[in-house]
Amino acid sequence: MIRTSLRLAILFLLLVLPRGAGAVEGDRQVFQAAVEKARLVIHGATDIEAMRPLLEDFQALRPDVTLDYVDYLTNDLFREATEACAAGKSVADLLLSSSVDQLVRLANDGCAVAHRTTERVPDWANWREEVYGFTFEPAVMVYDERRVPPEDVPRSHNDLAELLRQKSETYRGRVGTYDIRVSGIGYLLAFNDSRVAPTSYGRLLESLGRAETVTRCCNNEVLNELRGGTIAIAYNVLGSYAYAAHLRDPHLRIVLPRDYTLILSRGALIPATSREKALAGAFLDYLLSERGQKKARDASFYFSANGPLPRGVDGPASLVDTGIGRPIRIGPALLAAQDQAQHRRFTGEWSAVMRGKNPDITPR
Repeated sequence: MIRTSLRLAILFLLLVLPRGAGAVEGDRQVFQAAVEKARLVIHGATDIEAMRPLLEDFQALRPDVTLDYVDYLTNDLFREATEACAAGKSVADLLLSSSVDQLVRLANDGCAVAHRTTERVPDWANWREEVYGFTFEPAVMVYDERRVPPEDVPRSHNDLAELLRQKSETYRGRVGTYDIRVSGIGYLLAFNDSRVAPTSYGRLLESLGRAETVTRCCNNEVLNELRGGTIAIAYNVLGSYAYAAHLRDPHLRIVLPRDYTLILSRGALIPATSREKALAGAFLDYLLSERGQKKARDASFYFSANGPLPRGVDGPASLVDTGIGRPIRIGPALLAAQDQAQHRRFTGEWSAVMRGKNPDITPR
């Protein structure tokens, strides 16, 4: 009862309080148009600060549009979107999420509308014109050069597993990664690791468990542990967040694994219950456009399929040409990751391995 009353009070305040340009309301930010002719509500599992340059640039093109952006954890975004679809309720005009498997699940369940864009999109980043990928983000390792000597720097998944075996006491409790039980993107990356290289991933996961790895809900919490000195190495962090952290603290160094590097494309979906489908489509077109892609590369997500690696990143000259980059294809294969029985089994076995009890975590 208290929680319900609190939610009603917050909702009332959101409705009645004046909204100045860029007014922050918790995990919500409203980019108010000078003279509002339309409002686009975007729910995103992407930090507001990462999206800010893109939102502001789009508003420069459409100054009469107010952008209402709410930041979510991936699982919370998926849960709300699923409930809204089932109830036929409009809560957002556009969804953005790094957990593209969850967006594919929504589209497969009839919760999306198709949008035909004229922008160029790779085949692996477009499913049925309902889910589009608009970023190119490698899953990377990050280390603090003040705490990891050069000879210990891992440059592959096998290197990290071997380091934790050989120097278990040195790095016990000093490595961090996602908690896949609460993080949709963490689960997606772990599931794809287990498919791309099941043997080496099983070995690495066992090493992570023995090393008493610190697990957190999201990218920034893992990186905060790294910046604060609690851990020395972060595993499977999205490159965009890692590079933003590197710009703030150059002692945090980024490595693209040389054996393979998973590539995520953050997804966008227009819900079937969207009230502003055309406007949502216009914003999606902007994200996919040359202008939007350049803004994303320069100010928010830093990596691209065609451009060089950002300055200071340790990795191959090209993830695409070398074959090291392994894009997570947006499509029906991702439904396997969202199968409820598979999800329960995988997270259960992951939990057991991280407690040092069960080394077998290959998908069936």
